[in-house]
Amino acid sequence: MPLSQEEIDGCREAFNKFDKDGSGTIDALELKATLNAMGQNPTEEEIFQMISQVDDDNSGEIEFAEFLKVIENQKTTAAKANDETDTIDAFIALGGQPNKTGEISTDKLKEVIKDFGLTIDIEKLISETDTDRSGKVDYSEFKNMMK
Repeated sequence: MPLSQEEIDGCREAFNKFDKDGSGTIDALELKATLNAMGQNPTEEEIFQMISQVDDDNSGEIEFAEFLKVIENQKTTAAKANDETDTIDAFIALGGQPNKTGEISTDKLKEVIKDFGLTIDIEKLISETDTDRSGKVDYSEFKNMMK
């Protein structure tokens, strides 16, 4: 997920602040301090994983361009987590469980679509999603329906 110019400027400021020795690179400890200052709290394992994903020259340190890749990866991961959260919240609201178990009735889906005045073809969507024709939709079926 691309960063805005404002985010890049903030990254540059944080990167420079934590590049203590002025080498133009930051190591694992400096990266952790930088991310903490930006409001993130990664584990040691996550730090080393982040470095290994972007450390193109295998130096064990990351340059600014590599640092931007770390932040973009973090932003993408967070966006995906938020997308899933919205799906889980909707599943729960319709009768599913927070741990993605349980099922919601297709009748409940139809009722909600009607109540909200949505103009989607819910019958078609259900027939494509409820492939076992159980009249119930589990989380994986619901998630596919929401794509």
